[in-house]
Amino acid sequence: MSQTDATQTPHAEDGHGAEHAAEQAGYKKSLNRRQVQMIAIGGAIGTGLFLGSASRLHSNGPALVLSYALVGVIAYFLMRSLGELVLYRTTSGAFVSWMREFFGEKAAYYTGWMYWTNWALTGIAELSAVGLYIQYWWPQMPTWATVLIALAVVLVVNLLSAKAFGEFEFWASVLKVTAIVVFIVVGIIVVAFSFDVGGHRAGIQNLWSNPGGFWPTGGGFAWYGPIIVMSGVVFAYAAIEMVGIAAGEMEDPKREVPKAVNSVIMRIAVFYCGALLLLVCILPTSEFTPGISPFVTVFGRMGMPWMANVIQAILIVAAMSSLNSGLYTTGRVLRSLGMAKQAPGFTLRMSESGVPWAGIVMTAVVYVFGSILNAVSPDAFEIALEAASIAVVFTWGTIFVCQLRLRRLTDRGVLPPSAFRAPGTPWTSYLGLAFLVFVLVGMAISGWQASPYFWHKTGFVVVVIGIPALIVIFELGWLIVKKRVFAHTGGRMLSKWTDSGLRYPPQPSGPRTESIAALGTVQFETDEWDDDDEDAEEEEEHAAHGPAHLEMHEWDNLEEPDKNPPDPDDEHREGRK
Repeated sequence: MSQTDATQTPHAEDGHGAEHAAEQAGYKKSLNRRQVQMIAIGGAIGTGLFLGSASRLHSNGPALVLSYALVGVIAYFLMRSLGELVLYRTTSGAFVSWMREFFGEKAAYYTGWMYWTNWALTGIAELSAVGLYIQYWWPQMPTWATVLIALAVVLVVNLLSAKAFGEFEFWASVLKVTAIVVFIVVGIIVVAFSFDVGGHRAGIQNLWSNPGGFWPTGGGFAWYGPIIVMSGVVFAYAAIEMVGIAAGEMEDPKREVPKAVNSVIMRIAVFYCGALLLLVCILPTSEFTPGISPFVTVFGRMGMPWMANVIQAILIVAAMSSLNSGLYTTGRVLRSLGMAKQAPGFTLRMSESGVPWAGIVMTAVVYVFGSILNAVSPDAFEIALEAASIAVVFTWGTIFVCQLRLRRLTDRGVLPPSAFRAPGTPWTSYLGLAFLVFVLVGMAISGWQASPYFWHKTGFVVVVIGIPALIVIFELGWLIVKKRVFAHTGGRMLSKWTDSGLRYPPQPSGPRTESIAALGTVQFETDEWDDDDEDAEEEEEHAAHGPAHLEMHEWDNLEEPDKNPPDPDDEHREGRK
């Protein structure tokens, strides 16, 4: 096959699409339309809205609504970029696979482990939060017991199947969305009829009669507060990108992903901006107390304290949903890294139901140890949790840069265009990247102002010291795995595409391409044989006549590591053939 032919059909005949096909092998297309839509609707609704918005309202006034709206626009640009990538190539490896294809092995390594770091640290925090939420009703309940029970529940759900994960997320999203919708309906009635709420008359006038006005600048408020706070608001929308990973197990991603992506802007406008607008119209922002849900505050002032129990239950659901999503995504990302020899070989293990259980269990173990750390040294863990924010910024950045690279290649005719192209490219992606740089600057500024003591300036410490520290850690990790990755790829460490076509010519298929199996489950419908009982000639004869149903190239990228460790000499001999 010529290089020209290869570039015309990159998904099948170029030899690189086979690598992605192998990565997807073993997964079940079991996430249905009902589950996908609710995951998309409720995915971004979590503690950032139910709890975190209280401190932001208290510190920034009604202008916070604009902060959420502007960040919501960036989130929409992100999702459109993600949608273009998903419909170009749907894979459970998502950003890791795209970074490998467009920027090479090291970029994929950084992306995968940064995303895992994000969810590992976030999940530990959510797990610890569940313990505190439970003590609202049972103050004598030991946190360690709550941690183990909560983790056991989401672990069992994830190990069952992707369908079980989807069902859990469906009902979690139903509860979260229902709570917000009920509040919005009640809030509209209260504001429309100017009811008295705790001695304050509800109404639109509260937007400017609020202490300090709509955009407070005096009395302890800084004029740049609503601008700087956007660096924190972005983390309230974290997790919306997991649709890209879930797409690999959707029944019909070409239909569901565009719908999920296009609904993002409406979800943000209604559930975030709408709810916050009603909150500031009902009560002055000075009434909201950090650490107490603003929804609890409003319902309490309305004489409905029983709603505090409902909101507290929703907080637990939101935290459990985040834990569930963390296990789901990290299991898939770790398996993608494992297939490239960038993670331990056991992360390739899958169950017969199509669950990468080894990676999920690995993350669950980290959750347990992290929760212990949180209990022993909460100050140290707070810095670690802020480091997860850096990982979110990095992940969003990879989506933007991958979309820019894909669009450049499709505009040049090297790759076929995606069926769901992002509007406004490249400017929307450039704007998104510039905003992410601003987020880091905002974190440093707000962190510096947070405390007079240096090590309590968490955001500043994370940006100025944490980012270089993470780079050093990941570079050391890369030095450890680089030799294996080099042998595994035959030295093909760079991106797969140049501006004119394939960087490397496709390798001829080998006998092992037809017999690839994941540890614990057969991934391809092929005749099997015992490698220990047959010599190389018998394997070649079997491969030549056996019923292989998927043509593959670059078999060295797809070997099972425990049975066929890469040998650089084998690759030299293969090249001479």
